[in-house]
Amino acid sequence: MKQTQTAQQSPSIVEAFRVWLKIGLLSFGGPAAQISLMHRIIVDEKKWLSESQFLNALSFCMLLPGPEAMQLATYAGWRLHGVRGGLIAGLLFVVPGALVVLVLAMIYGTYGQVPLVETLFFGIKATVVIIVIEALLRVSKKALNGAEHWIVAGLAFVAIFFLALPYPLIVLMAAVYGFLRMPQTAEASPVPTLRPRAGETLKTVILWSALWLLPLVGLTEILGPGQILATLGWFFSKLAVVTFGGAYAVLAYMGQDVVVAHGWLDAGQMMDGLGLAETTPGPLILVTEFVGYLAAYQNAATPSIAMGVMGAGIALWATFVPCFMWIFTGAPYIEWINNQPRLKGALSGITAAVVGVILNLSIWFALHVFFTDVALVQRGLLQVWTPDLSTLNWQVLVLAAISGVLLLRFHWSIPAVLAVAAVLALVLNAL
Repeated sequence: MKQTQTAQQSPSIVEAFRVWLKIGLLSFGGPAAQISLMHRIIVDEKKWLSESQFLNALSFCMLLPGPEAMQLATYAGWRLHGVRGGLIAGLLFVVPGALVVLVLAMIYGTYGQVPLVETLFFGIKATVVIIVIEALLRVSKKALNGAEHWIVAGLAFVAIFFLALPYPLIVLMAAVYGFLRMPQTAEASPVPTLRPRAGETLKTVILWSALWLLPLVGLTEILGPGQILATLGWFFSKLAVVTFGGAYAVLAYMGQDVVVAHGWLDAGQMMDGLGLAETTPGPLILVTEFVGYLAAYQNAATPSIAMGVMGAGIALWATFVPCFMWIFTGAPYIEWINNQPRLKGALSGITAAVVGVILNLSIWFALHVFFTDVALVQRGLLQVWTPDLSTLNWQVLVLAAISGVLLLRFHWSIPAVLAVAAVLALVLNAL
């Protein structure tokens, strides 16, 4: 089904390519910051999507397994230029960060931690905290339009931060509440919005399922089911289906299996991988690429960069090809849902819950950046992330404060602030 174009401006494919490349290069800070960056560029500056289109798409992407920011970019590209546009936007969101993570994984696998790179990322992390806070403020202003939205957002935060309820359950409860209590007025559309045809949906599912799974089947047949590359392909394919809630949900599923069940990495390597993914552009779920590289590199007969690169490629394939399938299958339905008052109410409830989820991610990230030691304390049904106050890193605090002034007060560009923070981190380290 051909999507209706209601954006105020229709860019050329060349202009869109340049903008998506810019977003891909600047997409530091995890989903909250990345969503804020996309909102600033494609809604506020370019006006390629309306406010409601952006928020409706965000709500839909939060329902899907995998990285919601990458899927949101793919949807925006699809709205502008169909499948070709979706592929361009999605790939450009992933590829720059994937190349950086691959190079760093190769250095890490060969030499271990590199002090210079670690120091640069130290400064970037401090800026990322401010980017995430700005993202939270931007999204909450747009998504919370009444008392009910604030209540849903607050309850979602409590449920995930203090009660550790599963993310899919929180989304389901918010959707049911929105469906029953917050029906919205359907937006007037200049073109009648028809429900997509089931036949077209089925064709999309079959095509992308084949693209996703047939190479893995072939790899298994050639190498055997127990070979590390084949095992990685099916392992990450399973994660692509069950990991609702983005990269942090991936860690919950992945960490124990990778470290304990399979023994591919140790716990320290797992956390280093997350640190690399958090401080490089692209979705945080690129941590799977780091895991794929090290698992294949270390589990070869002798440590092999070629094996590591193949492991990283298989991890990326199994992680991101399903994301394109979810979006190209579901994207035609978003506009139709937007014209169904109760379904739109359900999305409104999910959007409010998303704010609570982003607040949870923001606090989690800030605690782990500002403090060296952070423990998860369990008290009955409640849990809380508790920092050791004596491990507060004053250098990060200083860098974050400077970044906050430059970004929020003087409105410097994100690349400029990141560069200043990285240089200041080198100076502080030298002192």
